[in-house]
This record gives sequence, structure tokens and C-alpha cells, in this order.
Amino acid sequence: MTLSGLAAAFTIEQARASGLRKDQLYQMVRSGDIERVGRGVYLQPEAIDPQFAALAAVTAARAEATMCLTSALAYHELSDAIPFGTDIALPRSIRRPAGFEHVIWHSFDGGTFSNGRETHRIAPGVVVGIYSAERSIIDAFRLAHLEGRELGHKALRRWLLRPGTSPARLLQAAAPFPKAQPRLRHALEVLL
Repeated sequence: MTLSGLAAAFTIEQARASGLRKDQLYQMVRSGDIERVGRGVYLQPEAIDPQFAALAAVTAARAEATMCLTSALAYHELSDAIPFGTDIALPRSIRRPAGFEHVIWHSFDGGTFSNGRETHRIAPGVVVGIYSAERSIIDAFRLAHLEGRELGHKALRRWLLRPGTSPARLLQAAAPFPKAQPRLRHALEVLL
């Protein structure tokens, strides 16, 4: 039994395509060589930074999965909050994969889903989506009724202290989000 040719996060279908049988996968789970993290999704535990384990696993099942909100702000060092689970967004039309613990699901509009979405290689064969710092700030303002107002304001303050930030570009990026733009504009006026 070998895992060569498989990414650090993979589905049962990908394992079968590489020549592994279902009983072999179950034996690897029992021996601790791999970890089952969702329905039909497995991780090679030592191959992925624990910060990205849930995102990598969901991405194996749904390529569109994107780290968002508090998790993305923490990734960009714009928040000290430690979320209970990883915030992951999928387009509203995509069904959420089953069996994932420690994932906080969000459904975002398909028309704006790719705005600010960046891809990062976190392990061999594992590329994940993470919203940019700017998009994460916009989402924190847009979803302040769910996340709390302070999250976005703290992130914005930290972001403004970074060299090369442009409030005008941030407002331009917020244009497709009519609920966020006025709130963001007001916060910038207060802070600047």
C-alpha cells in the first residue's frame, strides 16, 4: 500500500484511481498513516500544516472552497481571533460536502464569489483558495450583523498601518458589495 501519486488531501475516488482499494484505505486509517476528515476525504497528517487541514480537505471535495472571514483575516494577520472552526465559503449553488467537523460554512453569491479569491500552494499537490486581505475586510463589514462590528474595524485599522495599502482601491473592491461600501467608507473617514 502506497500513497505515492496522491496529494496530501485526497478523495476516495482519487485513491481508487491511483490503485488503492477501499479496504486498503481503511487499514491506513486504522494504522494512522492517513486520517479520515470528511465523508470520502482523507489527509496525510504530517504533510499539511494544521492551520490548513480543514481547508485542504474541503478543497479535495470541492475545488471552489475558499477560506474567508475570521479565518482569512487571521491568515493575513489582521485579526487575533481564534475561530472555533475554519470559515469556508462556497458559491450558493454548490452543495456542501458532508462529514466535516470544525468547519463554519458560508454561502456567497456566485456573481461575486471569485472577487478577491487568491490561490496558494500549501503542500505538494494541494492548492487552496483564500480571500485576499481586502476581500476579507469587505466581508467583515458586509456581514457585521453575523460577525460583529469590531472584527472589521480592527482588521481595517491593522490593514491601514501596512505600507502600500490604498483606501481608494479598497473602496473600489467593495463596489460590487452595496451593503459593505457605505459602512467601509464611513469607517475610513473616521480612521483617516
